[in-house]
Amino acid sequence: MTKRRFGRIRKLPSGRYQARYPGPDGIDRPAPDTFATKTDAARWLTLKEAELSRNHWIDPALGEVPLGEYARAWIRERPGLRPKTLVLYSGILRNHIAPKLGHEPLRSLTAPKLRNWRQALLDGGLGPVTTAKAYRLLRSILATAVEDRIIEMNPCYIKGAATERSPERPVLSVSEVYQVADGMRPRFRALILMAVFGSLRWGELAGLQRQDVDLENGIIRVRRTVVELPTGELRTGPPKSAAGRRTIFLDDFVLDDIRTHFAIYVESKSDAFVFTGAKGAQLRRSTFQRNWRRGLIAADLVGRVHFHDLRHTGNTWAAESGATLQELMERMGHASSRAALIYQHTNDERRRKVARGMSELVRKELQESPDEASSEDLPEAAGT
Repeated sequence: MTKRRFGRIRKLPSGRYQARYPGPDGIDRPAPDTFATKTDAARWLTLKEAELSRNHWIDPALGEVPLGEYARAWIRERPGLRPKTLVLYSGILRNHIAPKLGHEPLRSLTAPKLRNWRQALLDGGLGPVTTAKAYRLLRSILATAVEDRIIEMNPCYIKGAATERSPERPVLSVSEVYQVADGMRPRFRALILMAVFGSLRWGELAGLQRQDVDLENGIIRVRRTVVELPTGELRTGPPKSAAGRRTIFLDDFVLDDIRTHFAIYVESKSDAFVFTGAKGAQLRRSTFQRNWRRGLIAADLVGRVHFHDLRHTGNTWAAESGATLQELMERMGHASSRAALIYQHTNDERRRKVARGMSELVRKELQESPDEASSEDLPEAAGT
């Protein structure tokens, strides 16, 4: 029998064949599976030799690291993660990934196994948006494992699984916005109006200071945002992106309420927070939530509206008022046009409505005309 140039093959008592090869680390390693025929085993060894010659070999022992252990290190070592993102990733890993996959070795993760995990989340009642977030986080973690030469390929390739398809959120009417604002305690009325007319996020409102607001010219400068950690700690920092640092203009119609709020509730020092709790402490969601519910009850919107829908409403109104795509992006604080296009679509609907109105006007005029114009009534052509 001719001796193989690379690796060894032997027949097992079961009748199957085992292939072994010397790794670049000098350790003699078996193939992960046995083979039905000797030809299959020889073919596997040929591929393994080519892998070694191209320096694509991956140490199988590295793939024994449990996903949960690797994922926790991935989150801990991820550069530049904001506190809110860190909390989000840790929560997704703890609640949705680790319970079923945390103990699995990285090398054992396959597309069918991940497809089963994802479906189990959906069947268990987890919303499609959160499921997509969990899948996207897992895909990013395993992409790094590929870069680290721990696994050969990323098994997260379920088409569309990482795409969030959020349900359409409600847009409040002008009347509903003011019913919510009037239903709040007076110190929070301006917060509701600024969330809508300024398209501001919760963290941006909580981080707003006196020095950021020009009451005379109606200008708001977004320079910081506040994040409330699960520990209760409040962290103030810059916006998530450069686009988040922006300038927003308010009309006098809204400024009257803002000026009244400043006169009553905002301290005179430049770094005084614009919105605070009843005792003057920095604003917290838990403090605000009870008052928010009061406003929803007043407007009969309990269970139907989230706080973020105020910003959504303001963005929609801006689009309907004729804001361009670039203007919407600047107002919202987005560097990408993807989110702004949602509201631009609303503006397109308004344009169609105008077009339909014009057609209706012409149709009505034609119907009221007793006779169609004859060719004799038409002016002579004035040239090309």
